[in-house]
Amino acid sequence: MSPTFETIWALARQIPRGRVATYGQLARWAGNPRLSRVVGYAMHDAPPDVPCHRVVNRFGGLSDAFAPLGRESHRLLLQMEGVAFLPDGNVDLEQFQWPGPGRPHS
Repeated sequence: MSPTFETIWALARQIPRGRVATYGQLARWAGNPRLSRVVGYAMHDAPPDVPCHRVVNRFGGLSDAFAPLGRESHRLLLQMEGVAFLPDGNVDLEQFQWPGPGRPHS
């Protein structure tokens, strides 16, 4: 697989249980803030040990690509880790967004 995907997967593996990161954050941490779409492709092709469900869009929005029920599957996986959602259905990024590798989080 591509070194870029490997880098993105390594970063995604660091997202703690009960926290989320955005596609844009992963792109920045991988060294190129313009790679958000590539992060999406990497999540789609990720090996089973990558917690893809902890990656959301910049608004905290969920992905339709989760099997078997799309966004509902994505939501259930996050809820099982204690992640809360806003009334609009997006993740509460203010409370659950991970600041990143090497940065303290509450």
